[in-house]
Amino acid sequence: MTSRAIAPEHYQAFRAFLEQSCGIVLGDNKQYLVSSRLGHLMEREKIKDLGELVFKVQQPGGQRLRGTVIEAMTTNETQWFRDSYPFTILQETLLPEFHKRGVDKLRIWSAACSSGQEPFSMSIALEEFRARGPRIEAEIVGTDISPAMIAQAKEAKYSDSTVNRGLSPERRDRYFQRSGADWVVRPEIRRRTQFMVHNLLDSYASLGRFDVVFCRNVLIYFSAESRENILNRMIQQMRPGGYLIVGASESLARHAGQLEMVRSQGGVIYRVRQPAR
Repeated sequence: MTSRAIAPEHYQAFRAFLEQSCGIVLGDNKQYLVSSRLGHLMEREKIKDLGELVFKVQQPGGQRLRGTVIEAMTTNETQWFRDSYPFTILQETLLPEFHKRGVDKLRIWSAACSSGQEPFSMSIALEEFRARGPRIEAEIVGTDISPAMIAQAKEAKYSDSTVNRGLSPERRDRYFQRSGADWVVRPEIRRRTQFMVHNLLDSYASLGRFDVVFCRNVLIYFSAESRENILNRMIQQMRPGGYLIVGASESLARHAGQLEMVRSQGGVIYRVRQPAR
């Protein structure tokens, strides 16, 4: 399948399916992306065009194919300590603040965690903070729409090329151990993490309440309506005084009534407002 082979009506039908299924909004001219992400899958499944694919994923027996398509369209590259400043803020500002408040165990949510690099980076940052003396712990929950990504995060095993993306040799050697040709996250880092498949358009009730939420570089893929819906429900899952960290290009100005902007350590984060007394 090439981008030129996609009929306009098939592309529009696929765009509607993808937004309804997982909230992702494709632009008007992203046929090349659909081709590159789904071409091999369609060849393997012997599906002649995008119109047939849309038809099959919407049939009663199309759950497996539907999941595979969504996974192919939503899997993104990631790395350890991505953008660095959110982890500096966590380690140098948020953890000391919660410790000062007398909080001895945080709940942290990494939304759209991909294959686990962000939650494990959080756990490493916490381990380094604890090495200074403060006794504070965390339960770190990583969620992603992709079962394959969550399976990899649970396995906590990464190739040489993956483990070296954003991770210093010192951290790699301290917090990972060799397993054949791969690297495995050490138990002291893994023990505070858990991973589950979750669609950001679904209910958050089973996730519980959080002190810190990382939702970075994912909201930009949603429609404005879905983005507002996700943020409103995410804020409801947060404890008063908790912190929300989004991508550098993602503004939450429309949520000023619920959040206050805080400038810290070279970046902007958002604090959930305390209820009026």
